[in-house]
Amino acid sequence: MIGFILKRLLQAAFVVVAVSLVVAVAIRMTGDPALMISQGATNITEADLQRIREGLGLNEPFVVQYANSLIGLLTWNFGNSFVGGTPVNILISRALPATLMLAFTSLLLSIIISVPLGIRAAVSRGKWSDQLIRICSLVGLSFPNFWLATMLVLLFAVTFRLLPPSGMSGFESFIMPTLTMGIILTATNVRLVRTTMLETLNSQYIMVARAKGLSENKVLYKHALRNCAIPLITYFGLQFGGLLGGIVVIERVFNWPGMGTLAFDAVAARDYPVLQAVIMILSLMIVLVNLIVDIAYGFVDPRIRKE
Repeated sequence: MIGFILKRLLQAAFVVVAVSLVVAVAIRMTGDPALMISQGATNITEADLQRIREGLGLNEPFVVQYANSLIGLLTWNFGNSFVGGTPVNILISRALPATLMLAFTSLLLSIIISVPLGIRAAVSRGKWSDQLIRICSLVGLSFPNFWLATMLVLLFAVTFRLLPPSGMSGFESFIMPTLTMGIILTATNVRLVRTTMLETLNSQYIMVARAKGLSENKVLYKHALRNCAIPLITYFGLQFGGLLGGIVVIERVFNWPGMGTLAFDAVAARDYPVLQAVIMILSLMIVLVNLIVDIAYGFVDPRIRKE
C-alpha cells in the first residue's frame, strides 16, 4: 500500500509542475501589467514603464519568475498584488476557505439526496416512482446554474425576504448558493447512481445474496452499494474538482468572497501574482482531490493496489 501511495504522489507532483508551467506561460500572454497600472496617467514614458516592470519583478527572465512561483507555492509566499500591494497569501487565505466550504456543502447535499433517490429508482425500475425521479432529474439538468441562482434570489431574497441576497455573513447566506449547485449536481448524480445500481443488481452475487435470505436493505447498502463505490467515488471526486474550478459564476451572482471572485477581479486588472496563485492553488486542490480518490480506490478494492 505504501508503494501504491508513493507512486500516486509522484504522479501528482508531476501534474502540479506541468500545470504551473502552462499557467505561467499562458497568463504572460494576456498583456503587460505595467500598461494596465499606468492607465489614466499622463506623460508616461518607456523609462517609466520599465521602472514599473522592475518594481514588479517582470524584468527578470521567465525561468527565474517561474522558479519563484514554485518556491512561493511551497512556502505560501506569492508576493504582493499589483493592485493595492496586499500580500497575495492574505487574499488567498480569505478566499480559499469560502470556496471550499461552498463546494463541500453543495456536493454533500447532492450526495445525501442523490444516493437514496438513485437506489430507489433502480430498485423500482419502470414503476411510477422511477419515472418520477427520472423526470425530476431531467428537469434539474435543464436549469442553467446562473438562471437558477437568479430565480432563487428573486424568490427568497426579493419576494419573501427570507434570505440574504448576497455575501457571506452566516449560515443563512450558504442556503441559496448551496441549493443552486446542489440541485444541478443532484440531477446528474441521481442518474449515475441509478445506472450503476442497475448494473450491480443484475450481478450473480446479488442474486446469491438474496437467495440466502438476506434483508433487502443489507443486499442494497452492504453488498450492491459497496461494489458501486469505485465509479461513484470517481465521479464525486471529479465533481468536487469541477466545482472548485467552475464556481466563479455562482460566486459572482451571490457576491461570494471566494476564489472565483478573486480570479475574476485579477483577470480584469491583469494582476499576475493573484491570478497565478489562484490558478495554481485550485489546480493543486484538484490534483489533491484526485490523489485522495486514487488512494480511496486502494482501500475499496485491494486489487487496484497491485497496479
